[in-house]
Amino acid sequence: MNNDDDDEYSATVLGSHWIDRPPEPRDAVPDRVEGSVLRFGPGVTAAAPAPFPVVLPPRARRRPEWRRYTLAGAVLLGVLGYLAWQEWGPGLAVREVSAATADGRDPGCDSTADVVAVVRTNGRPGTITYRWLRSDGTRTEALSERVPRGRDEARLHLLWTFRGEGVYEASATVEIVSPDTRTARTAFTYRCDR
Repeated sequence: MNNDDDDEYSATVLGSHWIDRPPEPRDAVPDRVEGSVLRFGPGVTAAAPAPFPVVLPPRARRRPEWRRYTLAGAVLLGVLGYLAWQEWGPGLAVREVSAATADGRDPGCDSTADVVAVVRTNGRPGTITYRWLRSDGTRTEALSERVPRGRDEARLHLLWTFRGEGVYEASATVEIVSPDTRTARTAFTYRCDR
């Protein structure tokens, strides 16, 4: 054996190297860090001091589970609120009433005038109670018209029959009794020259 080889090799130096510094696993991640002691897996029982300070990156915070469903919950509450408003929200309201003859012409000899009142509403379901007042002094009893949901217009008809010769200046007034009180009037002329 060569003396040069004896100077480079020493069992004592090799042994002390393994005791002082254990090799670091390249792909292993410590289970936990206690001060400067690294613990790898359940099989390692001896605490070996780390040759350098160990600083682990902060763990990403997980969102609480309830935050994941916040948007879906808000949408669901909005839909339920809208449906409740549709069912139990404000009732039927009359916005505007107008009246005119159906064909826009004056009635001729021995004919019937169709007087139409157009009632514009807010589109809510409900019942319109009304009566017609004629210029000859007659009036109808209280009548009602059921308005379904989503329909924002109701047409109320009065059929007025005329007979005989002559000229008569007629007018008809629709009187809305409920849900609001409104009136609308139209005038026309009956003419019959034989």
